[in-house]
Amino acid sequence: MPKASATILVVDDEHLIRWSLEQELRREGFQVLLAATGADALRIAKAERPDAILLDVRLPDADGIEILERLRTEELEAVVIMITAHGAVNAAVRAMKLGAQDYLMKPVEPEQLLVILRKALEGRTLRQEVARFQSEVRHGAELQDLVGTSPTIGQLRGLIQQIARSDATTVLLEGESGTGKDLVARVIHFASARATAPFMAVNCAALPEHLLESELFGHEKGAFTDAKALKKGLFEQADGGTVYLDEIGDMKPDLQAKLLRLIEEKTFRRVGSVRDFRVDVRVIAATNQDLGKAREAGQFRTDLYYRLRVFPLFLPPLRERRDDIPLLAAHFLRRFNREMRRGVQSFDPAVEAALANYAWPGNVRELRNVIERAMILAAGDTIQLDDLPPELAAQRVAPAAALPALPSQGVSLEEVERQLVRQALESTEGNQVRAARLLGISRDALRTRMKKFGLLP
Repeated sequence: MPKASATILVVDDEHLIRWSLEQELRREGFQVLLAATGADALRIAKAERPDAILLDVRLPDADGIEILERLRTEELEAVVIMITAHGAVNAAVRAMKLGAQDYLMKPVEPEQLLVILRKALEGRTLRQEVARFQSEVRHGAELQDLVGTSPTIGQLRGLIQQIARSDATTVLLEGESGTGKDLVARVIHFASARATAPFMAVNCAALPEHLLESELFGHEKGAFTDAKALKKGLFEQADGGTVYLDEIGDMKPDLQAKLLRLIEEKTFRRVGSVRDFRVDVRVIAATNQDLGKAREAGQFRTDLYYRLRVFPLFLPPLRERRDDIPLLAAHFLRRFNREMRRGVQSFDPAVEAALANYAWPGNVRELRNVIERAMILAAGDTIQLDDLPPELAAQRVAPAAALPALPSQGVSLEEVERQLVRQALESTEGNQVRAARLLGISRDALRTRMKKFGLLP
C-alpha cells in the first residue's frame, strides 16, 4: 500500500532522461509526474501542485529560467532543482539566485539526485512546520492559557497533560459553545510529541457533506465537476500530527463511517481514487451536542461514538466556575493591552460586580469579546460600566435583604449557614447552579458547604 509521499515533477525534453529519472524516483517511493515542454510543466504544476520540480535549463519552447520565474508568480510552494548540461552552469547559478534550491549536472547521478532532492524536501517541510508552529503559538496554545483556579480547571489541566503524554489517538471534547474546546485541542497538540507536525482544524457544520469529505480526505483530479486539480485533504496534510474536528455531531452518517475506518485502520481514500493511503494522526473531536442522545436517535453511529469516547473531556460552562471570571477578565485585559498597545490598568468595582453577576450564555468566548469591546471604548486607564454592552451594564448587585436583629442569647453561625444552604436548594428544587447564584457563591463553594452539612445527594 503506497504511503502518501512527495510528488515530483520531472521536466526534460529528452525521453530517455525522463524515463530513467521516473524509474529511479518511483523505486524510492516518490510519486512522479512528467513534462517534455515548459508549457506542459506550467500546466501540470498548477493542476497537481507537486512538492518538487526537476527542471531542465534548456526546453524546446522556453528557457528554464523563464519557466522558473513563471512558477514563482503562481505562488507554488514546490522546491525547484535545475538540470543542466556542462555548458549551462552559469544559467543554473542564475536560477538559484532566482529561487531554485539546487542544480544537477547531466548525466544525472542517481545517488546525487536523491541526496539533493531529500535535502530540498526536508528544508521545505521544516520551513512549513516552523511557519505553522509560529502561527499557532501566536493564537495561544499552552497549558497556562487555560486560566482559572477552580477545581474543575485544575482537573482539566491534569487530564490534558496525561492525554498529551499518551498515545491516545482519539479525544472527545464536550461542552457548550464558547467554553474553549478549540483552545484545549491546540494545547493537547502542542504539549504532545506531535507538536512539530501539523495541526489541522475544520468545522464539520460549516461545509456541505460532499465538500467536507473532500476537505478531510482530498480528491483526485476529475473526481467531480469542480475538481480541476488534485487536492490533498487535511488528514493527508496532517500526517504525524493532529486533526481537530469541531461540531462532530453535525457530520452525516456516510462520512462517519469513513472517519471510523480512518481511526481504526489508519487508512483513507481520496474522493475518486481507488488507492488507499496510510496516515498517522490524532483525531480530536468536539461537540456542544449530547452525542449520547444523538446515538439513541440513530443520528450518530454507535461504533464511532464509543471509538471517540476513548478519552472524553468535559469543559464546564463559565457560570459554573464563577470564581474564575476575575482571573479570565484580567487575562484578557493584559492580552488586549499588548495587542492594542493600550495601558488600561483595572476594572471599576461596578464592572467587576456586573461581570460576576452576568449569566454568560456565550461562556469564555463571550467574556473575551466583552473585554475586547470595553478596551476599545475605554477612555482612561479604568474600564467603566458604560464601556460594557447594555445587557451587562444593566447587571446590578441586588440590595441585601434586611436581616433580623441578632437575639440577645446569640445564634449558631454554622446552623444559620446550614439553613440558608438548605433553603436555597429547596427553592431551586436542587439546582446547584441556581442555588449558588442565590447565595452569591460559586457552585464549587456550594458543594463544599453541602458536603460539610451532609446535604449532598
